Amino acid sequence: MTQLSAFERDPFAITLETRILRCGEDKGRPFAILEDTVFYPEGGGQPCDLGSLNGVAVVDVQKRDGEIRHYLDSVLEAGPASLQLDWSRRFDHMQQHTGQHLLTAVAQDQFKWETTAFHLGASVCDIELSAPSISLREMEQLEELVASEIRAHREVSARRVSPEAYKLEAVRSRGLPDGHIGDIRLVQIAGVDLNTCGGTHLRHTGEIEALKLLGTESIRGGTRLFYAAGRRARLRLGAHEKRNAALRALLGAPDEELVAALQIKLDQMLVLERRSRKLEEELAEYQAAALAARPGTIVEAHLEGRDMAYLQKLARGILAIDSAKAVYLTADTGGQGIFLLSAGEGSTLDVPAAGKAVAAILGAKGGGAGKNFQGKAPSLAAREQTVFSLREMGQ
Repeated sequence: MTQLSAFERDPFAITLETRILRCGEDKGRPFAILEDTVFYPEGGGQPCDLGSLNGVAVVDVQKRDGEIRHYLDSVLEAGPASLQLDWSRRFDHMQQHTGQHLLTAVAQDQFKWETTAFHLGASVCDIELSAPSISLREMEQLEELVASEIRAHREVSARRVSPEAYKLEAVRSRGLPDGHIGDIRLVQIAGVDLNTCGGTHLRHTGEIEALKLLGTESIRGGTRLFYAAGRRARLRLGAHEKRNAALRALLGAPDEELVAALQIKLDQMLVLERRSRKLEEELAEYQAAALAARPGTIVEAHLEGRDMAYLQKLARGILAIDSAKAVYLTADTGGQGIFLLSAGEGSTLDVPAAGKAVAAILGAKGGGAGKNFQGKAPSLAAREQTVFSLREMGQ
């Protein structure tokens, strides 16, 4: 039988005294090979454990060429090793992974949905099911059935069997990894499931605490089902409650009326945005007429707080009235200066050359084509100098 690592002998072990057999480097990352380890290496949809080795952070754990490499934050040497596991991360992974086994078993037994993939994510987990789609009602039924098995406090155990014994077991499995040789690890939820798995698991289903189904999406002809178990589910609920409290204060409505209250606010905003756009268009028309009436071949103006779209609209309005003019407009928006240089068909101003001159004076970046040039500047402190330069060029 295979010699078991500490993480498999006792998934609840947090510390271990062992030895560093040798050290190495993989693409600039130092790693250590240990005599034994409490650190689970990434695999089977479950991320690796983290923690420390002789006070140095273990940042990744991977199986490479039949050995477990502990990737480290800094270089160590062979010798005694003191391991400290990030227990919060380990227990979270055990809750999610054991929850997956239970969810998979209930989905297949009660709905005939086979699990084809599992992913243990940083905030939510998912399984891929053979179901073409899953209705809200079916999700509710599945969640209730899983909750019933959590309350049943069913024992979870692991054991290894020979390939010959494996063939005699009633195993629910997606198959063994390619090239697998030797004995096979089975994880059992008493009375519910027997599956092949190399991950870390809880002692009984009650330790899952709770499992909440979060939603679905279609994928490869099946359905991806998202969930959160244990402390993750509680943290998620806490985040929702905190967010709802903030929304209640902002909208002045109880939880059950938050969506309706927000919709009212959004509708009001849409009305105000339409009104604002109409007023802006009217303002641009009036400003264009006033600026076009100014004497000279170059019209210049600075408009505080306006964006490039407004400057472009204003320039078009001015040149529609008098195509012999050139327009130089600037604005401060979000702590940054912007400028627009545009000329009518009757203007003699060389816009590309003038635009580059303005950009150079302002220390700006910009560009354009034909009769238009625009850019952004860190400051408009030298604006008066640009106006003087343009007037000279436009003579």
